[in-house]
Amino acid sequence: MADSGPTRRQFLKRAGATSSLVQGQTAPSNDVNSCMDYRRSFICGTSELNSVRFWIESRTTITDTATGKSAVFFQCASCKSENTFGETGLFLADNYDFLPILGDGHWLIFRRHARLDPDRYRDLVESPNAWGEPKLLTQEGINVQVLDTWEKIRDATAQGVPLVSQTQLVNHDTSLEAVIECPVKTMNISLEKQMYQVDTGPIAFPDLTRKAVPLIDCLSLAFVAFNQDAFADFVIEQPTPVMHEDEELCQVYHYSNPVSLPATNRLLTHD
Repeated sequence: MADSGPTRRQFLKRAGATSSLVQGQTAPSNDVNSCMDYRRSFICGTSELNSVRFWIESRTTITDTATGKSAVFFQCASCKSENTFGETGLFLADNYDFLPILGDGHWLIFRRHARLDPDRYRDLVESPNAWGEPKLLTQEGINVQVLDTWEKIRDATAQGVPLVSQTQLVNHDTSLEAVIECPVKTMNISLEKQMYQVDTGPIAFPDLTRKAVPLIDCLSLAFVAFNQDAFADFVIEQPTPVMHEDEELCQVYHYSNPVSLPATNRLLTHD
């Protein structure tokens, strides 16, 4: 018989687990019904040169069940390449999308140009960097409720309250588990079929087939979709051919080649 994996209580505890705290971060609640309030959660730099503030878009917790060690990674919102504090010309002419992830003593920075630029797409930097020691200003959700029925999901969606998804992935070969938590930006509801479907991202998607060193190097950008408890589909940003009449014109970074994985999904809401 296949191993059924951790219980739901263990799943939620691991979603908030952390082995090392960043400046300003408090230990997450051990309440099994907990999630981050993404409306009010940020990472701030402490450098006098640029005390930048990044909005947190997702939180991925990776646990090595063989050692019990966990690491938490915070994926931030995108911005554009800029001439910071310049007098004029605040956006760079050769512009690119800029997205950082922080965790376990490192920043993983993605720079997506219009052209394929693999040498600059991923940049791994030890923390602190030019932004100074990172300070987490995170808030946990208040009065968190698990949406464990179709009716609860339908009503919460219609009421316009915050929705948060948690997706647990397990790889028994590497003893790695991950919980991806993010605010649900797009929720589809079919009253006729009595179905929902989450479609949201970007998220920090972990490759659990290998134990990367440093661990943050296993993360990629992806979108997640699911409409039931037992699986999730992902579309991952990667080099993707631009085709015209069966001819490859070039390659760009794009979300492509969907994959479907066994998963345990949860939906929550909070005040």
